[in-house]
Amino acid sequence: MPYTNLLFDLDGTLTDPKLGITKSVQHALGKMNISVASLEELNKFIGPPLRVSFKDFYQFDEAQIEAAVDYYREYFSVTGLFENAVFPGVREMLERLSCDPQMRLFIATSKPEVYAKQILEHYELSTYFEYICGSELDGARSAKAEIIGYLMENYNLDPDQTVMIGDRKHDIIGAHHQHIASIAVGFGYGSEEELTSEQPTHYVKSVEELSDFLSLNHHGG
Repeated sequence: MPYTNLLFDLDGTLTDPKLGITKSVQHALGKMNISVASLEELNKFIGPPLRVSFKDFYQFDEAQIEAAVDYYREYFSVTGLFENAVFPGVREMLERLSCDPQMRLFIATSKPEVYAKQILEHYELSTYFEYICGSELDGARSAKAEIIGYLMENYNLDPDQTVMIGDRKHDIIGAHHQHIASIAVGFGYGSEEELTSEQPTHYVKSVEELSDFLSLNHHGG
């Protein structure tokens, strides 16, 4: 059965948010008296929910996590939001897919929904999506499985025709949890090892390969 409900992750899948996210994390850690000179070290923050990353990578307690998130947003909400770039070929892919009346496109991101909408509007991508689903600012609905579940329930998506497309293991784990197919993309921030170890339904290495797969899957299926 072809995939007609396409759930796209945002960071590392449609856009490259590296500069904005890593600089926002660097700003937050600086306020917590932790100095990180290399932004490369902070690439691991791209993708997972922010609170989870501060806990996992810096063993922050609840109070420290909330303080760090507030500091992160000081920078991100003003500057970091737009230190971002659309991957080459993404706009053309979305244009082509959205021209098909049977296709339904959604965003499923752990990023707060309010920021995801601002980014997509800024880059003139928001019109391609039926709904942009993210987390709440207080951290509610930040797990990928919850976000996928919300879309499936509220938009009446048939699991057999729905696929989650993303660049980190969280995308694949979330898809497994909701019993839908997944496409791991190798051009984002998750390594091939990270992604294939979670056994995605499909694996593609480039935006072009993803675009071709989604078009062929539909017309061929």
